[in-house]
Amino acid sequence: MKQVMLVAGEASGDLHAAKLAAGVLAKRTDVHFFGIGGNEMRKAGVEVLIDSAELAVVGLFEVLAHRKVIFGALNKMRELLRNDSPDLVILTDYPDFNLRLALTAKQLGIKVLYYISPQVWAWREGRVKTIRERVDMMAVVFPFEEHFYQQHQVPVQYVGHPLNEEVSASADHDTLLQEFGLEPTRKTVGLFPGSRQSEIRRLLPIILEAAMQLKQQHPELQFLLPIASTLSAEDIKPYLVSYKALTVTMISDRSYDVMEACDAIITVSGTVTLEIAMLGKPMVIINKLAWLSYHIVKRLFKLDYIGLCNIVANERLVPELIQHDAQAGNIVTEIEKMLYDEQYRESIREKLSRIQSILAQPPRQGDIVDLTLEMLEETNPVQSV
Repeated sequence: MKQVMLVAGEASGDLHAAKLAAGVLAKRTDVHFFGIGGNEMRKAGVEVLIDSAELAVVGLFEVLAHRKVIFGALNKMRELLRNDSPDLVILTDYPDFNLRLALTAKQLGIKVLYYISPQVWAWREGRVKTIRERVDMMAVVFPFEEHFYQQHQVPVQYVGHPLNEEVSASADHDTLLQEFGLEPTRKTVGLFPGSRQSEIRRLLPIILEAAMQLKQQHPELQFLLPIASTLSAEDIKPYLVSYKALTVTMISDRSYDVMEACDAIITVSGTVTLEIAMLGKPMVIINKLAWLSYHIVKRLFKLDYIGLCNIVANERLVPELIQHDAQAGNIVTEIEKMLYDEQYRESIREKLSRIQSILAQPPRQGDIVDLTLEMLEETNPVQSV
């Protein structure tokens, strides 16, 4: 039996890692996956020893506040590496945690496959040296990342983006609204507050205030809020107490259906912006960090955008409201244009089609499942540099 440690520290990583595990297990039944993840990985047959919801925090102070839990999880995984010595370690995104774990694996002579690169091309490029020293193979999901790592002499293979096969709705816009108990003839705004508790605390109040103002100005609007797999309705309900006049329909585990049902979306930054873009839905991206965290990140960040869809396109496809600009009034202005200015809405939808083209580029070699099986079989896997 081949033993594989699989680590995903947040909701998007849980989904991608689950697909990887399911793909491998469909081809080989003699592989046992264990590690850190969420509900999606459990469904795929992974033995989840630590739930990723416990680790899903962002921002300097949030990480410091959760350091006991985070380092407790890290130490448990290190002990498993020392005592159980898996055949392969697969690390999915979540770099500050995973690169530490990769060091232990490297010291023990255990092969490390890193799936979905940290955004070292955007900020903290010095981590490339750390990756080169600790990782046997980078499996990247954007075509430009392969060239980036080749330039830095890091073993790399472009395996295609998992969203190509993952992002789809189960029905059309009107059917989904009816299924959610909403009226298809009324415009619908999506409220996407993120998958981490820290994001909910920082950004959901701003999103709800914007929704309240929109409702006051446009009583016909209706609102949908998807609940990420790392959260529950109980995490959201306390924030709705101050907005009793605002009816928000919450939907669990169906984020793509929620996206399809919306006419415009207020969202946090991250992978979710790529998913929304692939469904062609106009959105406004918001983000706000603690004051010190923001100024530290601002000094280190090299790119002009924070929304992943804008970064991948290297163009401002959709508006971003960051830090002081992330205010309800500014959000309302953007969402109103997307809902009621047809020319503006269609111009955004046209630009978003670029994301679909970029992510649709097929890998020249195998996908992540093929690469995983190759690394399980080979003592010294072939590495392209």
